Amino acid sequence: MSKFGLGRGLADLNQEMGNIPDISILTGGDRVIVKQIPLFQIGTNSDQPRKVFDDDKLKELSDSIREKGVLQPILLRSVKGKSFLYEIVAGERRYRAAKMAGLSEIPALVKDLDNNSAMEIALIENVQRENLNPIEEAAGYKNLMSQCGYGVEDISKLIGKSVSFIRNSIRLTQLPESVQKMVSDGTLSASHARTIITAENPEKMAQEILSQKMTVSDVQKKVNFTGKNTKKTGKFIDDETIKSMEAKIQKSLKTPVKIVQRKGGAGQIVLSFATRIQMDELVRKLSE
Repeated sequence: MSKFGLGRGLADLNQEMGNIPDISILTGGDRVIVKQIPLFQIGTNSDQPRKVFDDDKLKELSDSIREKGVLQPILLRSVKGKSFLYEIVAGERRYRAAKMAGLSEIPALVKDLDNNSAMEIALIENVQRENLNPIEEAAGYKNLMSQCGYGVEDISKLIGKSVSFIRNSIRLTQLPESVQKMVSDGTLSASHARTIITAENPEKMAQEILSQKMTVSDVQKKVNFTGKNTKKTGKFIDDETIKSMEAKIQKSLKTPVKIVQRKGGAGQIVLSFATRIQMDELVRKLSE
């Protein structure tokens, strides 16, 4: 790992930041000089994948910075048309802790990056540190797909995790916000959350999981049983149930759905999409 010319050893860096990727590698092979940048000239990035900052851990880092200084520079890019000159690409936690410690400036690498590259680096840095919660990680992957036009395979190569892992992670964004919040704060595990994505009422199921302390296996059995227990009238499913099934599929796939019944139990499930990106996303979900 690079010491960035600060004269600090790997042990000190690990003590402050943990085992993290080398930002000099993430920013490319060209030479970038570390500068002391005034904090008032720096602003945060709204597309930063990390949304939750632990106050206690931030205070610990702040105390360390107050005593030893910032051991590893943050990564910035120049911006125009904003109230600040530089935007954080990687290192928002260090930036916040430095402000808390009363510093007026912070060591930084300033790099010319477009939006896609900045998003890539921010996600890689956070994911490889393993300090994003599952919802933040899922949202980061989804942003790369929607804003940068990446496919699941592209993200898999970029992050170094399997395609199935990326797909299962992104599926968490299909959950209601209340359930996503449970996953974000650690109340509900990501494994439990994935099992209730297709449940009739994920919020109700999440509460049952917590109150009854259900295992993932228990939840899977209950969700599967409920899914099989549909109302039928003769050979045709009643209109109310059809509407419920359409709503359930639409909620899961995020696309308009129409179920057409025919004699003898045959029929069609018609899925609609408005753009190529929506089509690619739909194909991805159906291929999982």
